[in-house]
Amino acid sequence: MRTAAALLIVTLICWAALVRASHIVYPELQSLEAKEVDKELRTGYHFQPPKHWINGPMYYKGLYHLFYQYNPKGAVWGNIIWAHSVSTDLIDWVALEPAIYPSKPFDVKGCWSGSATVLPSGMPVIMYTGIDPRERQVQNVAYPANLSDPFLRQWIKPTYNPIIFPDEGINASAFRDPTTAWYGPDGHWRLIVGSKEYMRGIAILYRSRDFKIWVKAHHSLHAGDTGMWECPDFYPVAVAGGSRPHRSGVDTTELHNRTVAEEVKYVLKVSLDLTRYEYYTVGTYDHGKDRYTPDPLFPDNDYGLRYDYGDFYASKTFFDPAKKRRVLWGWANESDTVPDDRQKGWAGIQAIPRKIFLSRSGRQLIQWPVEEIKSLRGNHVNVSNKAVKSGNYFKVTGFKSVQSDVEAAFAIKNLDKAEKFDPAWRTDAQGLCKKLNSHVKGGVGPFGLWLLASDDLKERTAVFFRVFKTNDTNYVVLMCNDPTRSSYESKIYRPTFAGFVNIDIAKTKKIALRTLIDHSVVESFGAGGKTCILTRVYPRKAIGDDAQLFVFNNGESEIKVTNLHAWEMKTPTMNQPE
Repeated sequence: MRTAAALLIVTLICWAALVRASHIVYPELQSLEAKEVDKELRTGYHFQPPKHWINGPMYYKGLYHLFYQYNPKGAVWGNIIWAHSVSTDLIDWVALEPAIYPSKPFDVKGCWSGSATVLPSGMPVIMYTGIDPRERQVQNVAYPANLSDPFLRQWIKPTYNPIIFPDEGINASAFRDPTTAWYGPDGHWRLIVGSKEYMRGIAILYRSRDFKIWVKAHHSLHAGDTGMWECPDFYPVAVAGGSRPHRSGVDTTELHNRTVAEEVKYVLKVSLDLTRYEYYTVGTYDHGKDRYTPDPLFPDNDYGLRYDYGDFYASKTFFDPAKKRRVLWGWANESDTVPDDRQKGWAGIQAIPRKIFLSRSGRQLIQWPVEEIKSLRGNHVNVSNKAVKSGNYFKVTGFKSVQSDVEAAFAIKNLDKAEKFDPAWRTDAQGLCKKLNSHVKGGVGPFGLWLLASDDLKERTAVFFRVFKTNDTNYVVLMCNDPTRSSYESKIYRPTFAGFVNIDIAKTKKIALRTLIDHSVVESFGAGGKTCILTRVYPRKAIGDDAQLFVFNNGESEIKVTNLHAWEMKTPTMNQPE
């Protein structure tokens, strides 16, 4: 049986308070040791290495493998190797020796990101971008040295690398991040590589019979006028009404079955080098013509749907054969200056792995933290049927919220007071949240949580909803993460993040929110995973036992907390050496 499991490798992006070009090297900083790792703000259950720069599995013989871009010498981008950690449950991680590092002419100047495919023989193959002596981005392969070793500790780079190189029509400085390969009914493997032509992003398509000789197709799989496409991801998802549960994952190997092929859609996700966020479309894939066509419901541009509307980039999915699910991993990129990253001791962490599937309506993807995360839940508190009138708030007591998992359900008493929605806001949720943030009183909302908050509330991060009306019967729901009062230090980059929630609030008059709080990370899932926002937060006062959780309502309409469950989260084994 042919298997095409995926491997998450996160791309190499450098963020600062201002948008910078990707893959920037800071010679004076890239090899400087971190001054001291900030233990108070270091995450407890989100994956990160002991220190320094990270950017971020494959399932093989009972183990999840996470290979990730890592600078072992400093907290900024440079000296990049492929670090390697393994887990049996996606929660507890053990660090192994690096898997790949610059050592050959075809990668002597860098081992950048890529993906992996499992061949029919059961052998996993890593495909990655290397930088050759001419500074060209080329695509290489690596194979395990010992298939009987479930830890896959050592990897071999064949001498016939590079297997794909930029021809005359390709920008050699914008040619990276090969995807997991898929096997077609014609006996050819296919994969795509991210690139650009002027301001047009391109998913360049390649075919191969033997995984050694790859030929560029005459046309791309897809393209768009959004600038360079990094970290493309292309995979099938089940549709509702088919022979399988629509929430289950689909392995590309199953597409040889005509019945299965008729019960799936395809997802194409791209990471935008210009804006540092991602968008995805769902559509159809013609195997014969090798053409991907987005469904008309999905905007195929900068305003397209995103996995996450916050600090989330360079994501990748993989099919988990152990639990028949597709799992999404993303990199929570940093937004601070390079010296600040060195001061903190790290730059970037991995988001919690998320199960991802197509909604019943087919109009969007749904994401939810993998079920294993519940194993970390400890001390629990509950609040039920508590009304919160206009301008009021209350503290949730009885547990430590600084490292917690909070699930809340809110009911809205009256939608009549909802503010009028301006259609011009539809393409700028983030700008709308910045303008009408958690401090600005509204009609229905803002209401939600203040977290990582000091007792005096001078320092706090808000995760909230706000409801607008387009007419007497139709409404728009905005979800925001607002960290503008999260720290006293004004130099810290603290943008608001926001997305709209596809929910019929007039029908339900209620909305749910789940938030994972982890010292300096706030990862929120609105309406059962329809809208997700991850925010990096660096409080200076609301840390440790001094971090509090509040429910607030800053709108005219009364809301009710029908149920709030909060758990303290234990700290798993996090990347300890073997």
